[in-house]
Amino acid sequence: MAAPVKVTWPGLGPEDLRVRARREGDPSVVRRLLAIALVLEGSSREAAASAGGMDRQTLRDWVHRYNERGPVGLSDGKHTGRRALLTPEQRTQVAAWVKAGPDLAVDGVVRWRRADLAAKVSTEFGVTLAERTVGELLRRLGFRRLSARPQHPRQDAEALEAHKKNFADLIRAAIPDHARSKPIEVWWQDEARVGQQGTLTRVWAAKGSRPRRPKDLRYEWAYLFGAVCPARDIGAALILPTVNAKMMSLHLAEISKMVRPDHHAVVVLDGAGWHQQGGTLIVPDNISLLTLPPYCPELNPVENIWQYLRQSFLSNTVYQSYQDILDACCNAWNSLSDEKGRIKSIAQRQWASVIN
Repeated sequence: MAAPVKVTWPGLGPEDLRVRARREGDPSVVRRLLAIALVLEGSSREAAASAGGMDRQTLRDWVHRYNERGPVGLSDGKHTGRRALLTPEQRTQVAAWVKAGPDLAVDGVVRWRRADLAAKVSTEFGVTLAERTVGELLRRLGFRRLSARPQHPRQDAEALEAHKKNFADLIRAAIPDHARSKPIEVWWQDEARVGQQGTLTRVWAAKGSRPRRPKDLRYEWAYLFGAVCPARDIGAALILPTVNAKMMSLHLAEISKMVRPDHHAVVVLDGAGWHQQGGTLIVPDNISLLTLPPYCPELNPVENIWQYLRQSFLSNTVYQSYQDILDACCNAWNSLSDEKGRIKSIAQRQWASVIN
């Protein structure tokens, strides 16, 4: 009995194949795409072949064709095309290069362009690819051009992962003795500056154009202090003129009002100076503070709240007065709070789920 053939064409998962099947006009190709999707999901060859209306040997033959040419190989010869210029092993190597990124000392660039990858393919494999072909290859391998997220060079990756792994223990350790018998709420807190030095965000526009949006050059702003409790789908915010321990105390008092009676809240925040206990910072009795590891803003889901508010309400705008800034902040936060499920959908993290 022949050994089952493995699906080796890189970059496309079961869901990708199902999307292609929905767009495919040839019913025969649709059946083959769905059968291979079932194989990738772990179905037996017999079950996948039966679902695709074929026997196991026929499925084996189509998997061979798919491994050689990808989805285009599943047609009945109507789209002949040319033989793939790169072998599956070479395509896997290209995917590894893209994932690892270039080495400036070796490759001479800090990010891959299609021309750079074409040159590397030529050097390593002796195969000449046009830039457009490289772009098509990258899309087939599952890559897209995305904006990179800033990462502080002093970030400790191990500390970041340890915080997520040990989050429940850290929450319990932050609770004072008098509150250990109470149910716990987890809140996340941060501040955002909103003002005349605003931001521009992406907009829909005609292909090839560069849309223009107003950008203010004045220097008046306010600070939006925001905190969310994803489990309860609620938030607490204040708009304040500056950031310091006194302003932070006002915000903690506002959060304190939102904590359910007979509950205790652990507020997770970054290590900013005005977040430190002692001095003039006043922490209510029903709140404890838990500080995030240094240089790890991605651990705080309020960062994603700010992104949503800026993209939806607080960008591409010129504020004529300080009152306009306050009104915009109020409108943005109230719109967020009024939309049922929005805070939970943005701020909930599986690793941060704590069971009382």
